Amino acid sequence: MDNNSSIEAHKKNRGKLGMVGRVPVATTEELATYYTPGVAYPCLAIKEDNSKSFDYTMRGRTAAIVTDGTRVLGLGKIGPVAGMPVMEGKALLLKKFAGVDAMPICIDEHDEDRLVGIIKSLEPTLGTINIEDIETPKCLNIVTRLRGEMHIPIFHDDSEGVATVTLAGLINSMKLSSKKLERCKIVINGTGAAGVGIARLLIHAGVENIVMVDTAGALYKGRQGNMNPIKDEIAAKTNIRMEKGDLSDVSRGADILIGASVKGAFTPDMIKSMAERPIVFALANPFPEIDYDEAKMAGAYIVATGRSDRPNQVNNLLAFPGVIRGLLESRPTRVDQKMLVDSAKVIAKFLGRDATTEKIVPNPVDKKAVRGLAAKVAAEVVKVANELGIATASKDPKEVEARTRSDVVAYAKYEKRMLK
Repeated sequence: MDNNSSIEAHKKNRGKLGMVGRVPVATTEELATYYTPGVAYPCLAIKEDNSKSFDYTMRGRTAAIVTDGTRVLGLGKIGPVAGMPVMEGKALLLKKFAGVDAMPICIDEHDEDRLVGIIKSLEPTLGTINIEDIETPKCLNIVTRLRGEMHIPIFHDDSEGVATVTLAGLINSMKLSSKKLERCKIVINGTGAAGVGIARLLIHAGVENIVMVDTAGALYKGRQGNMNPIKDEIAAKTNIRMEKGDLSDVSRGADILIGASVKGAFTPDMIKSMAERPIVFALANPFPEIDYDEAKMAGAYIVATGRSDRPNQVNNLLAFPGVIRGLLESRPTRVDQKMLVDSAKVIAKFLGRDATTEKIVPNPVDKKAVRGLAAKVAAEVVKVANELGIATASKDPKEVEARTRSDVVAYAKYEKRMLK
C-alpha cells in the first residue's frame, strides 16, 4: 500500500463510515411508528426510566472512539482533525469484527478539565466510550476521572487493549517455552499508557517480579526525579528487589523483555544477557525496539512486534472489538481487570494446538478469527461481569456470543453485496 493509493481510496469514498437506517420508512404507518406521533411513546418511557434508552434507541449498541489528537499512532501530536481517519478506521473495525455501531469523536480541546467535561456530556448518546490516542499521562488521568464520574463503562484501548493481547501472547509463549509466567522476571521498557497497562494487567495475573524502566532508568519505590503519580503507583507494586540502573542493567537474567517505547531501545547484547529461552515483545509502532530478525539472531526464543509483516503481531484488533461488545451487552459498573485477564485467556486458547514460536496469537483477519474471536471475547466479558455482580444488564453469555457472531456474519454479507 503506497501513499497515493491510500489517499485515492479515502478520497473516493469520502472516508470509511456512513449512517444507514435499520428500519424502513416507506408507508404512512411506518412514518407514524418511527417518527410522529409514535416516537413520543418511547420518549415518555425513557423519561420515566432512563435505562430504557439502551433498549429503545441506538445507545445500547453504540460506542464512541474519543481523541484529542495529541498522540495519534506513531504520528504524534497531529491534532483532532488529522486524527479523524484513525478514529474512523477504528469504528469500521468495531462494526466488522463485533457488530458494534461506533462513531469517531475528535475533540478540539486539550485542557484536561474541559476535555473531561465535554466527554461526560456525551453520555446520553452512548453505551460505552473508548479513549484513544491521547498523550500520556493525561490519557490515564482522564480515564480514571471519567470512570469515577460517568455511569457507562470507559475502555482505554491504548492501555488495556495492548495489555490484553500482550498477555494472550505471553500465555502461549509460556506453554511453548515451558516457563511459568508468575515465576518469570519481566522487564517493561516504557511508562506510557501501553507500558502502564501491561504492568497493571500482569500484576493482576499474578506476576510478582516486574521491573519497569523509563528514560531515567529502573522505577523503584521512593525514586526521586522524573516521577509522577502514576509512576509512583506502579513503582510501589513492582521491582520487589529494588533493582537500579538502566535497561541494559536490569534486563540481565530477565525471562521476558517488553518494549512499549521507541525504535532501537533494545540491543542484541541485552537479549544475549537474558535468561535461557528469552522472550522479546518489541511493540513500538511502526518501528519496533529491535527488528524481528535481529532479535532472533541474538538468541531470542520468541519475538513479537506490532508489525503485520512479521510473525507474532500483537494487534489490539484481537481484543478491543470483543471487549467493547461485551461492555455494551452487560453495561458493567466498571471495567474490571479480570475481564481483561480472562479475555486474554480466550484469545490465547483460540489458537488451540496451532500455537508455535512464530504464531503465539491468532491472525486477526483470518476467516475463523473474523467470524468467532470477538464473539467469544464478548461472551467472556459478560460472563465475568455476571460473576462479579457488576453487570447492570442481565445477559446470557452464550446468547451474546451467538448474537455477536450473527451480527458479524450479517455485516460480511452486507459488505460483499454493497461495498465490493
